[in-house]
This record gives sequence, C-alpha cells and structure tokens, in this order.
Amino acid sequence: MSDRFDYFIMFAEMRTGSNFLEANLNAIDGVACHGEAFNPHFIGYPNKDSLLGITQDEREADPARLIAAIRDEPGVLGGFRFFHDHDPRVLDIALDDPRCAKIILTRNPLDSYVSWKIAQATGQWKLTDVKRRKEARAVFDPAEFAAHVEALQDFQVTLLNRLQRSGQTAFYIAYEDLRDVEVINGLAQWLGAPGRLKALDDKLKPQNPGPVTAKVENPDQMIAALGGLDRFNLTRTPNFEPRRGPAVPSFIACKSTPLMFMPVRGGPDREIRDWLAVLDGVAPAELLSGMTQKQARQWMRNHPGHRRFTVLRHPLARAHEVFCSRILSTGPGSYRKIRETLRRRHKLPIPAKAPGSDYTPADHRNAFESFLDFVAKNLAGQTSIRVDPEWATQAAVLTGFAQFAVPDLVLREEEIAEWLPDLARRLGRDGVPMPGPTALAGPYALSDIYDDALEARAADVYQRDYLLFGFGPWNGE
Repeated sequence: MSDRFDYFIMFAEMRTGSNFLEANLNAIDGVACHGEAFNPHFIGYPNKDSLLGITQDEREADPARLIAAIRDEPGVLGGFRFFHDHDPRVLDIALDDPRCAKIILTRNPLDSYVSWKIAQATGQWKLTDVKRRKEARAVFDPAEFAAHVEALQDFQVTLLNRLQRSGQTAFYIAYEDLRDVEVINGLAQWLGAPGRLKALDDKLKPQNPGPVTAKVENPDQMIAALGGLDRFNLTRTPNFEPRRGPAVPSFIACKSTPLMFMPVRGGPDREIRDWLAVLDGVAPAELLSGMTQKQARQWMRNHPGHRRFTVLRHPLARAHEVFCSRILSTGPGSYRKIRETLRRRHKLPIPAKAPGSDYTPADHRNAFESFLDFVAKNLAGQTSIRVDPEWATQAAVLTGFAQFAVPDLVLREEEIAEWLPDLARRLGRDGVPMPGPTALAGPYALSDIYDDALEARAADVYQRDYLLFGFGPWNGE
C-alpha cells in the first residue's frame, strides 16, 4: 500500500519494455501490475475473460468499476499498463485523479518500430530462453514509420499537456533505464511501496540486440527517410514533430504538378490517387506520400502557387464503405481484431468468416445498422475501441488538417468529375480525364439496402457532418 497514491497507470506502447517493467514491479513487495487491463480486445492478458472478479463485458459497460477494483485491492498498490489505443474513457479517469500515479515509459520510436516489425515477422513477442530466439529482419516502411511516430507523438503530448494543466507530474523512465535496479527501486520509492529489489527479474530477455541498421532489410532507405525527421528529438517523443494529429503522412502530392490531396479516410482515395498519377505522368506509387510536416512544408516551398484539396463522401455512403472494407471483410486492409471484438463484445451480427452465399441483403442491412449503432457509441466515448479515422466525423478530420494546413478546396465526391479536370486546367494540365469510379467493397451495394430508417440513423450518428457540410439524404451517387 502507499500513503501517496491509491493506484498507478503505466503509459507505454508495444515494444517499449513494458512487459519487463511490469515483471519487476510485480517483484516488488506491495505492488501488483495487472497487465493491459483496458485493452479493448482482452482484459489484462490474452485468453483471460476476467480480472479481479470483473468480466470483460462488465468492464466494457463500466470501466470505472475495474479501476475501483484495482484501487481497492487489499495489501498492494495496484496498477495496469495503458497504450494509446486502449479504452479512452480510462484516460480521463486516470489523468484527472491526482491519487493515480503516472508512470511514463518511453523508447526511441525507431527502435520500438523495428522491434514491432520483427515481432510481427517472427510471431515471438516475449523471450525467456535465448535458445528459442527467432531471427528476422524488418522491412522499413517510411510511411508506416511516419504514422507510427505521429501516433506516439500525439499521445505523449496529450499526456504532457494534461499533466501540466492539472499540476501533476509523472515518473518518466526510458527503455535504457530498465536494466538499472536503482532506477526501479527509485520508482518503488516514488510510488510509496515498501519493497525494494536486490536484483532485477531477468526472465525476459532482450530479443533483438545489435544496431538498428543490422535489423532491417533496407537500411539505406531507412536512413534516407530519417533524414526528413528532426533526429535530435528521436529520444524525446513529446517534442517530436508533428505535435498534433493533422495526418500529414496520409497527404498525397504530385512530384511536378503543384497539387496536394488531403484524403479523408473512407473516401474515394484510390480514385483520386490514380487521377493524380495520370495528371503527373507517373505511376501511383511514385506520388509523394508518407511525408513529415517538414517535408510537406518543403514541398509547398518548392511548388509556388500550389493547391490543396480534399474530398468529402456522403456520411452514409462512407460508413457503408468502411463497414464493408474494414469490418465485414476479412481480406487485406480489414480490421480483424476490431472485427472479432465487435462480433464478441458488441454482438455485431456478421459471419465469423467472410460472408458466403447464404448472406442475404436483409442480413447485410441488419449488420450495417448495428455497425452504425456501434459508431454512435464510439464517437460518444462509450466504448473501449479507438475512434478510427475511417469512421470519425469528417468535420473532425478537417479540423485536424487545419492544425497544419487548411485545404483551399473542399469537394464532394459527386463533384469531382467536373471540378478536378477544371482544377487541372487551372494548373496548366489540360485534357486529363477522371479515371473510372473505383468499385466499392462489399457483397451488396448501399442501394440494395437503403431506406429512410438507415438515412435517419446515419444523420443521427453524423449530425456534425450533416449540419456543417449541408448533407441531405443520400441520392445514390
């Protein structure tokens, strides 16, 4: 127990050493760490369905109940690990409570990214016996790494600002400090725990020793990509640019034509990308994407008179496309873990596997309506699953863009066939036709299931988009 704190939260991310830190906290007399207690896909640890007598369904309905159970656990100072994509409701509860100790574990984001990629390739997430170590080298993806850094940065700055505004402080600990028993004992003292360690619990072994350049298949490409980042801040995530969430890595820019597309996820991204490639006379893969804010600003300087545009999709059509491609589908790009959680915890009536011949339009309509019900709760902060950009309101996405740069042209999907060729002419690129429409995902089109009730539900879920962008009922386009 502790006179200073009632419980603790360890802010960390995958591949930052949180398992090792948890093991050593649990080795300290008077401390108990309960894993990823608020991971939306399990409770505490994989394959567990309850924690301290609280089931996952009960936690989903009321996360404060599990926090209370951890706080009130007799004889110990209880706590848990929390990652940026865990239940956002818990973040507010913990950050607003000065009796909750905040531990912030950080690691160089390049190291954590490469470690994560290797673990994905080998399937080995923990190592207790070096004889069983699996080896692989990661493929460095510049766009994926930029998104990884942005997500970490956004979360760390949120923590920093919330603690500053509430007059609280956290115990910061770096990955490199985890092997120092005096640092761990200093953490125990700060927590107010009675126990101390004589030696570290070293059952967990470092999985990927060696320099990071030796761990990737394409070190030259990695080094070139890192040249666009502020390398002096690599180990200080709170100051790592970009500082907010404008989704700059998702922007798509032409190499020669002064035109930049700012995609709203769930919209006609592929169609626009193909058009930009034709416009610029390059392959789609040669367009510029995965940029940092620094690189995007440099592109703007190098393209005077440039234009930035985005495309909105009708909220009902966008939600249906996202439902089909990310949730109903089990193929590439689908959100398989979220899909399974929605099936098990939110009772989404979709097949365990991809829909077969027995999946009817009535089944599809029912499942899509249930998905809209989930999105309504998700946007209201009533679920443990992240608010994904695919189904976030388009108003919120554009607000995020504005923290870096405002699009000077906002089009609706049904307008692009007329407006984009005109925009190309204004930029000196005449006679560039729009490519054919991209086939939408799903076993059934929205027109197969559309009715007034679905429209009304979408208008309720996406009130801001209907109001701020003037959307009316979907007209089939």
